[in-house]
Amino acid sequence: MKNIKFLILGIFFAIVLSKTQAISWYRFYEMFRFQSFHMFGIIGGAVLISAIIMQLFKSEKIKDMNGNKIVPKPKKKGFINTILGGTLFGLGWGISGACAAPIFVILGFKFLPALILLVGALLGAFLYGLVSKKLPN
Repeated sequence: MKNIKFLILGIFFAIVLSKTQAISWYRFYEMFRFQSFHMFGIIGGAVLISAIIMQLFKSEKIKDMNGNKIVPKPKKKGFINTILGGTLFGLGWGISGACAAPIFVILGFKFLPALILLVGALLGAFLYGLVSKKLPN
C-alpha cells in the first residue's frame, strides 16, 4: 500500500495520454508532416514540466521514496551522438507510429499492435544493451 501513489500516478498518466490523443498514430503522422501543432504542444508541455521537476530535484524539494536526495547524473555532451540517437529514435517512432511511453496505454486499446510494438521496443533495448559498450558514448 506504500506504493499506491505510484499506481495512481501511472493511471493518471495513462488517462492524460489517451485523452490528449498522444497514443494516436494519426497525431504522430500530422506532427511529422508539420500539419498540426497538437503533438508539438504536448511535447513542449512535457519538456516544461520536466524542467520544473528537475529544478525541484536540484533544490531538494523532491526526494526519493526513502527520503534521499535525487541527484541526476550529468550527460556527456556530443553532437554526433545526439544526432544519431535522435535520428534512430525518430525513425522508429515514425515507422511504428508510437513513442515508447504510450505503448502500455495502447495495450488497453489495441492489444495485438501494441504487443508487437512492445516486443520491438524490448528487442531494441536488448540490442542496445549488447552493443552499448562498443559505441562511442
